Amino acid sequence: MKTQLPIQRDDEHVVVKFRPRTSAHPPSRRDDPAAANAQPAAPTNAQPAANDLSRYERSRDEPDDFRHRMLANVAALSFTVALTAIGIWLAVSIADLRKTQDCVLMGRRDCARISAMPHS
Repeated sequence: MKTQLPIQRDDEHVVVKFRPRTSAHPPSRRDDPAAANAQPAAPTNAQPAANDLSRYERSRDEPDDFRHRMLANVAALSFTVALTAIGIWLAVSIADLRKTQDCVLMGRRDCARISAMPHS
């Protein structure tokens, strides 16, 4: 059996020039040969530079609110524990349903789990 190789043309092999992201200005269009013949576009409303995280910083004079931080940590911990418990319960339930379904599909009739309450 012959393997078919794709037909390659010379115009498919294009080298793309990448610039590092550390440059302060976006790459200019003057490097693009197609844009050299075109007329420059009208200036558009330039968006301001992205805001940094300095607006979320607090001054060093402002004390930390430890009570709020601890309440947030307790809430996050309880949410994580609840999600973990729900995930474990769901995994056990799915495994039990899978065992029951496998039993039924084998043609057995004693697949139902019967829980007997102990008599005191």
